[in-house]
Amino acid sequence: MKPDIHPDYHKVVFIDSATGTEWTSRSTLKSNETRDLDGESVPVIRLDVSAVSHPFWTGHLREAARGGKVDEYRRRYGKKK
Repeated sequence: MKPDIHPDYHKVVFIDSATGTEWTSRSTLKSNETRDLDGESVPVIRLDVSAVSHPFWTGHLREAARGGKVDEYRRRYGKKK
């Protein structure tokens, strides 16, 4: 293998923002937020969706905070009552 061409592969803590579930893994991702884990400073990666909170895996749908582009179009140009 060529030297100095591979990214740094290190421990990270992933946090699912929807459920608060945390797990430790290894990754090349970096973050400014860190956490002390077993005396070692480990980057924290926050995820919007993971297998723990994804509707396909959980079987529960989440309500969107606001409608999409179609809803916005209908509000703006839809028929007036």
